[in-house]
Amino acid sequence: MPLSPAHLLPELPIRAVLPELRAALARGSAVLAAPPGSGKTTVVPLALLKEPWLKKKKILILEPRRLATRAAAVRMASLLGETVGQSVGYQVRFDRRISAQTRIEVVTEGILTRRLQNDAGLENVGLVIFDEFHERSLHADLALALCLDLCQLREDLRLLVMSATLDTAPIARLLGGAPVVTGQGRMFAVETTYLDRPARERIAEVVAGGVRRMLPLEGDLLVFLPGSGEIRETMALLQDDPALNDRLILPLFGELSVRDQDRAIVPDPEGQKRIILATAIAETSLTIEGIRCVIDSGWSRLPAFDPASGLSRLNTVRVSRATAAQRTGRAGRLGPGQCLRLWTREEQHSLPPFHPPEIVNADLAELALELALWGVRDPGELRWLDLPRSGPLNQARDLLRDLQAIDRQGRITPLGRTLAELPLHPRLAHMLLQARTQGLESLGCDLAALLSERDPWHGRAMGADIGERLRLLAAWREQGERAVRKLGGDPHLCRRVDQASRQWQRDTSPSTQWDQEDVGNLLIAAYPERIARRRPGQRERYQLAGGRGVSLPPTDPLAGSDYLVAALVDGGHGEGRIFLAASVDLAVIRRHHPHLLVSEEQVRWDMDSARVIASSRTRLGALVVEEHPLSDLSPQAVRTALLQGIRTMGLACLPWSREARQVQARLVSLRRWQPEANWPDLNDSALLNDLCWLEPFVDGITRIEQLQRLDLQQILLAPLDWPRRQALDRLAPRAIVVPSGSTIRIDYQIDGPPVLAVRLQELFGLATTPMVFEGRVPLLLHLLSPARRPIQVTTDLESFWRSGYPHVKKELKGRYPKHAWPDDPLAAEPLRGVPRKPSPS
Repeated sequence: MPLSPAHLLPELPIRAVLPELRAALARGSAVLAAPPGSGKTTVVPLALLKEPWLKKKKILILEPRRLATRAAAVRMASLLGETVGQSVGYQVRFDRRISAQTRIEVVTEGILTRRLQNDAGLENVGLVIFDEFHERSLHADLALALCLDLCQLREDLRLLVMSATLDTAPIARLLGGAPVVTGQGRMFAVETTYLDRPARERIAEVVAGGVRRMLPLEGDLLVFLPGSGEIRETMALLQDDPALNDRLILPLFGELSVRDQDRAIVPDPEGQKRIILATAIAETSLTIEGIRCVIDSGWSRLPAFDPASGLSRLNTVRVSRATAAQRTGRAGRLGPGQCLRLWTREEQHSLPPFHPPEIVNADLAELALELALWGVRDPGELRWLDLPRSGPLNQARDLLRDLQAIDRQGRITPLGRTLAELPLHPRLAHMLLQARTQGLESLGCDLAALLSERDPWHGRAMGADIGERLRLLAAWREQGERAVRKLGGDPHLCRRVDQASRQWQRDTSPSTQWDQEDVGNLLIAAYPERIARRRPGQRERYQLAGGRGVSLPPTDPLAGSDYLVAALVDGGHGEGRIFLAASVDLAVIRRHHPHLLVSEEQVRWDMDSARVIASSRTRLGALVVEEHPLSDLSPQAVRTALLQGIRTMGLACLPWSREARQVQARLVSLRRWQPEANWPDLNDSALLNDLCWLEPFVDGITRIEQLQRLDLQQILLAPLDWPRRQALDRLAPRAIVVPSGSTIRIDYQIDGPPVLAVRLQELFGLATTPMVFEGRVPLLLHLLSPARRPIQVTTDLESFWRSGYPHVKKELKGRYPKHAWPDDPLAAEPLRGVPRKPSPS
């Protein structure tokens, strides 16, 4: 049968722009923007199969989800009157339906990345289609960057980026100015309604209320929720409602079996109406027959990576306007529809236009490994819509170096090539390889499967011990579904874990035998920085080797273990919470992972005892697992620790005398007045920043009280040779002789002029203000009464005698009648001290 004759293509809106799209692709790559329901996923690949430029090569279609991948292939095969695996095939994880005659291959993102790495030329491929690219997954961004790099070697390779809600201008520029083809709207109109007021209840309660509100409408309901947990909670609320007895309530999310997924996608054979509770899996590239109404909870669940902690977590966030549009479009695929958005019209305006691309917030370990395998050390060598951020990328590379997947220069190692071949996160791939070398392959495969699939106790209040999951898996293998349900597990998820484990088994069959020591040992191979030690005096609080604080629920059976290795941890806003872990002994770490233990001698300042302490210690990242005191210390090490203690405590811990502070202020003043003379910088900040000035004088000092024997005045003067000291005394003298003959100390200021506090009478006869710095800096005079109380502050003594003195003389004469207060102070004799009373005659 000839491929894709025109009469086989359904009458969908996308057909109107096929001529324009053909013309664009004849010239090179292109961008196709078409609303949901227009038929771009299934019609476009079939319509392009006979294009001359394709030269009978294959079309690869990249889909973001496994369900959409399989559904798209099934739909295209049915249009050709064939079964999947003939002209149209698909490949997803653990499932491949492709034959020698397959011309269209629908694949998930990780499959395409692996295909590019193993067949860098893609010689038998003429077109790569990136469907629903607006989702901007990490693998899609990476695959596009690699394909663009490949296009520089293969001018005949075309790229087609398709989306319903994509901002087309940036992607068109990225493709070298590719033409943008815009398709028509969805086939049928969708009436959208909103809530009258903001929802305050839990998501499941709000959704259940929305379902009851829309029940009278014709057709099936498609309900969008953020995750399987909310789906289960909503199902529980709806199944108890007698008004829904005539409805099938069906879940739809990625972890379901193919049979259960098909049950949600295909109308009920007996015609019973359905309520389909779905995650984002149903947003794109998937037509669910019979849907006439969409209910949108308004929430999405997105991964976020915290570079500061090195941990990832799923965040439940508001949908973007683009996501809401995608979901609404599901109601208009087969006829006029309705959409109930469970938020208000006012809230609609505050939604973000798009969700941030995954490359902005994701763990970049897999990306970093793929780039190294591609031979790229600087991601800037490739073309990206959003360049990977340097912080998370550097952190990912640090992890890969710890796993020995790349060398210090960032080049892929033989081990790294082996890790990249495994369809696992580099952590889990490393664990699996370690398990194989230690004869623990079956256990390693089970652990990798448990950590890469959903927890078979997901959503239930179970403990964090991963050993309990292994026992649950063993019960499923030995006794079947009934035993798993009796234990409170999910048989379907156990089946998926078992299936994943078997995929990685090479020559062995799954085993139900394992040892607790082996579990901890293998988890350390994947998560060396997540070895956790219990905090002293605490039962449930731990510190990770990476430095982060984490905790278990107080009642968790693992709480109280001295050491754990945490396989699944929530980053959280404060302490992270441990969700999956295994207990481990320090002896296991010593025996199997001695390279993680670093022995070192440390001399440091201890703030609690305010002294230098020295110890020989064994460290595991941020964890000190052993420490012993040292007695034979290096003097330099002691000095360094002491100076660090002073830096931490501040200069106030030093024995500052008035004389020392005056030396400091005199030199600071000279540095300000005479910058070209290179006087030392003795400001507090400079002294604290560089304590070299103090280092020669602290030999033998180990405690804070011993610092009190230091003579800071002489220490500050020590850098000055004899000529500089003479210059200091000449330019910034410590004291000055006033007309009365008294020698009075000058009070120098760090941030102001030098001060001379002197009795007014001792300055009689002095016409001008005394100065320092060779007569260029006037002193700030604090003129005092005979009782040394302030009278006036001035830097202009001449003006004071002329205008200030007459006013204060009357007051002084009344308060101090035994003192002389001449009318002309410039002609008077200066007085020193207090005059004696006249002797009796």
